[in-house]
Parts: sequence; C-alpha cells; structure tokens
Amino acid sequence: MNVENDGYLISTDSERLDLAFLRRSLNATYWAHGRSQDVIEKSIRHSLCFGLYRKDTNEQIGFARVVTDQATFSWVCDVVVDDRYRGRGLGKWLMSCVVAHPQVKNTTSMLVTRDAHGLYERYGYRRHRSMRRPRDEAESERTRTV
Repeated sequence: MNVENDGYLISTDSERLDLAFLRRSLNATYWAHGRSQDVIEKSIRHSLCFGLYRKDTNEQIGFARVVTDQATFSWVCDVVVDDRYRGRGLGKWLMSCVVAHPQVKNTTSMLVTRDAHGLYERYGYRRHRSMRRPRDEAESERTRTV
C-alpha cells in the first residue's frame, strides 16, 4: 500500500524502512528505550509496518507497526512521528491509514499508551483496562544468546 498526501507518502513496504531512523526514534520513547537493532528487525519481519516519508527526499519521518492475525485481532504499537514534523496532522493521517488498512479495519484493535489518548480516541479507541502478561526479560536474555 502506498498513499500520498501533500508531499508525504505512507507505505507498507518494509524494504523502504530506515532502520537507523527506527532505532533512534524507538529508543527515544518510554516504551521502547533500549530496544536492540535485532529485536527491531525481528518485530518488523513479523508485523504490518507503516512508514511515513517525505516524498521529495524519501527521508523516513514516521512509523507505526501492527501485529495482527488479519481476521479478528490487531495490536497497534510503535507509533512515532519525528519531532520536527509534529503538529502537521501527520500522526492523524498515519493512524487513519492504519485503521483503514484491509488487514486491520475489520479486526478488534488494541493499543496501550500513556499519552496521546485524544489522537487514538478519534479513531475509535476507548480507554480500557486490560490484562497484560509482560515478556520474561530473563527468558528473553537467554534466547538472545542462543
């Protein structure tokens, strides 16, 4: 999927993703600080990814990732827009493309955030308490060295 708007492009082509941008951007967040390049690459391989780019330079300036079974459930995560491009409606556009995507739009979709609730509520997300099983850091560390 490629969608263009006002000098910007959103693409689901994972080959276009700028791994240096992703590592820098994700490591600047509260939820993915310290995430390794290997983990970022693995998460991309197993997800539906949306890259946001400037059309004139092809520079990546945003990202969203969706983990989905494409039928019943999707989990939106890792939504970021470069600080230099915030306030231009690009995060809204990115989310509108995410929720309209055929592999997401008919699923029950969830996300977790400490901020930007207003943004996500525009797209039908409601604040909800849910159960969470955090990943086992010790197990994760063991499998990384195998």
